[in-house]
Amino acid sequence: MNTKIQEKISNPNFIQNTFPLNLTDLSENNPYRAMNFINGIWKFASNYLEILDPLNGDKFILVPNNLTEEEINEYSDAAKQCPKTGLHNPLKNPERYNLYGEIFHRASFLLGLPQVEDYFVHLIQRVAPKSEIQARGEVKVTQRFLMNFSGDQCRFLTRSFNVSGDVQGQQSSGYRFPYGPVAIIAPFNFPLEIPALQMMGALLTGNRLTIKGDQRVSVVLEMFLRLLHLAGLPPTDCDLIHCDGPQMESLLKKTNFRLLQFTGSSGIAERLCNVMNGKIKIEDAGFDWKILGPDVIEFDYVAYQSDQDAYAFSGQKCSAQSILFAHKNWVQAGILDKIKLLAEQRNLKDLTICPILTWNNQRIQAHLDKLIAIQGAKVLFGGKPISEQHKIPECYGSYLPTAVYIPLQQIKENFELVTTEVFGPFQVVTEYENEDHVIEILENIPHNLTAGVVSNDIRFVQKILANTINGVTYAGIKARTTGAPQNHWFGPCGDPRGTGIGSPEAIIQTWTTHREIIMDIGTTPKTLTQS
Repeated sequence: MNTKIQEKISNPNFIQNTFPLNLTDLSENNPYRAMNFINGIWKFASNYLEILDPLNGDKFILVPNNLTEEEINEYSDAAKQCPKTGLHNPLKNPERYNLYGEIFHRASFLLGLPQVEDYFVHLIQRVAPKSEIQARGEVKVTQRFLMNFSGDQCRFLTRSFNVSGDVQGQQSSGYRFPYGPVAIIAPFNFPLEIPALQMMGALLTGNRLTIKGDQRVSVVLEMFLRLLHLAGLPPTDCDLIHCDGPQMESLLKKTNFRLLQFTGSSGIAERLCNVMNGKIKIEDAGFDWKILGPDVIEFDYVAYQSDQDAYAFSGQKCSAQSILFAHKNWVQAGILDKIKLLAEQRNLKDLTICPILTWNNQRIQAHLDKLIAIQGAKVLFGGKPISEQHKIPECYGSYLPTAVYIPLQQIKENFELVTTEVFGPFQVVTEYENEDHVIEILENIPHNLTAGVVSNDIRFVQKILANTINGVTYAGIKARTTGAPQNHWFGPCGDPRGTGIGSPEAIIQTWTTHREIIMDIGTTPKTLTQS
């Protein structure tokens, strides 16, 4: 580690000096005023939006909002400075692959420092309250990802290949080139992990990036960018914009971003696809399913994992278990009662129940009322707001972990309603005996992100896997639906716009494009014949 960084981290005030957002004093009396970062300069904005603390309603953060035309144009002009060949590629500025190997190494080291890790854990918990296990897991995944691509891994990732030609002196070479000026729109639910993994993939491959996080949590991204600057990130490689959705759309329309990577709801994804004329990579919502096979084993673990998949972080994950198909053997064994017992142990005090940032209680209740009007439907547990005393503002949800039973046949007849994804602690449960009926339902689910096939019956598992396409499918008795670690691909399947995160393949597919160069430097033939 270089001397400059060693000197900084040895300072007792290292955290305060590096991160201007002071968690100790953060409150309505001392709110943090976020800053935009444009072309290497931190700037306050002309207008600000008050963000409410999800746990007590305090106006504890001010984020830039209603940016002026002049402010938006600054971002557009900065992006236009980057050519379509990017800031580096295999043939231009190759020394920058080494630079990024060092940046990844230093950033991994810094994020792994206990005081830095704790800072980001607690910052995440302030803006998107979740249990410490969930928040710390997000930081550790990010740190491991940075470690994975340090050293020579940046240039190894974008290695080229050669194929011999037809004659002496002829050879074709395949290269992975960046797109040039690109943009990212990141979601609220993983304030560090999702934007960090995508932005670093974009940067190491030679793109110049403009990134926007959800305004409710984007201060986490701001602090991470400050950490990257300490790690040696060139200041003009990445711009950070705090703004609302319509303003970002305005920026996209006036700037020739050659690619937009979007993580979020499927409705907004479709809108942005039109805005970008198809130049988009999507990791959108999913009505994620789990099937409990006919073999009832490891009962307690399966119940535990089902509770985790549906209700950890109050279900605010694109991979959360939205529907559980339980074989009649599991129902008879009491699996639903066991899941209920576990769900009812969750509480606000340890944030195993937490504020719901995109669905308020009224919206959840309205959806529940529609479901229980279906013939044979019933609430298995939950079905109401949390009763323990709290100060969660009404604009956010505060709902108990909920499960609604819907008969299998009624799912087919009320498909659109039943398969509406609720971004909260809410799942549909049904019972089946013949898996062919389940496969028929799964065929009609439009978004295919995660799934779990819970069984050690290899024939059952093979049948389900052969007839489904979810991009991240866990199989075996320990199968889950949630989990986006740094050691495997995470992304949807079945959509040509689909993108991944975390793995070498995800970075290559998302952030580079193929270029073929054919060298032909041999001697020319003595006889030339027209054709």
